[in-house]
Amino acid sequence: MENYFKTDGLAVGYNGRILIHDINIELEKGKILTLIGPNGAGKSTILKSITRQLETISGTVFIGSKDIVSWSPKEMAKKMAVVLTDRIRPELMTCAEVVATGRYPYTNAFGKLTPRDAEAVREALELVHALDLAGRDFMTLSDGQRQRIMLARAICQEPQIIVLDEPTAYLDIRYKIELLDILRGMAGQRNVTVIMSLHEIDLAMKISDYLLCVKGDTIDAFGPPDEILENHTIEQLYELQDGSYNLLFGSVELTKPEGPPRIFVVAGGGHGISRYRELQKRKIPFATGILFESDVDCQVAKELSDHVVTAPPFEPMTERQFRKAADLLTACEAVIDAGTPAGTLNHYNTELIRLAEDRGIPVYRGKDAEVPV
Repeated sequence: MENYFKTDGLAVGYNGRILIHDINIELEKGKILTLIGPNGAGKSTILKSITRQLETISGTVFIGSKDIVSWSPKEMAKKMAVVLTDRIRPELMTCAEVVATGRYPYTNAFGKLTPRDAEAVREALELVHALDLAGRDFMTLSDGQRQRIMLARAICQEPQIIVLDEPTAYLDIRYKIELLDILRGMAGQRNVTVIMSLHEIDLAMKISDYLLCVKGDTIDAFGPPDEILENHTIEQLYELQDGSYNLLFGSVELTKPEGPPRIFVVAGGGHGISRYRELQKRKIPFATGILFESDVDCQVAKELSDHVVTAPPFEPMTERQFRKAADLLTACEAVIDAGTPAGTLNHYNTELIRLAEDRGIPVYRGKDAEVPV
């Protein structure tokens, strides 16, 4: 597929001072690119530069095959819509009137709206679920409502590219999901290219076709999420020294409890995750097993404990794995039975519970059982 948006050797910054250089992006039409990185890394600076809010220091930004520097403001507005974090303060304007300003590239010298323009305003408000706000004074809205109106204004421009800086910043979870669904629909159904920044790494991973990792004075990485997020890229990008980023769940896990394990958790099949996180909150080091390597419990356990006994997936657990788990278990103060059903492949976990009972080690069962340690 031919690239539609491209930067070549782009350098951005302020007052002639380069903050980030060698920004090279190639993006097909109808794709979503998300910029991620620490606060102050320069994500907003890049977005303002590719939208001509800031003058670039060197390099070129292309839409299609044309350098955007050569475009008039009206041509630019027909190609690209922008929703940045800068607050606008339109006095005595209704939400519908704010959205209608997105039609200015298409109106005549007097700015008169045609029936087609009015329909575009209505459709944009409907798309962001804000028709009920049309007659409200924009200045009376909450931050989340304003964000939806500004997105409607951008949609109203009927752009080929939409650029957004932290579009989910003021939204609760319901509207975060709705907004990202709207952007995904615009990309997939209307072939609009979306370029934005997000703080929520999990959302960025789920919605994006490409990620751009911004750190230091160069681009740390650029590519599809599954490539970018391998090899502890997120930990390195955000300099996570204590916690970790779980690629499978798209979530951050907090610091592992330190010290030899005090609790052994017999788990599997997702039953152990809540217990692992409970122990982490209480700073109680734990061991766990026997877990199949493909098990969701295994993914979280390895982030929160250095003592995880695993077995290959789809094969019966072995005596050797049992002995390794038993050594850890018998050195612990208590055992949590997370309630994982036992079958042919994982019957050794039942033996672990029996071993604990035989040795007089307290066994706590059920998700609500409080471990008194």
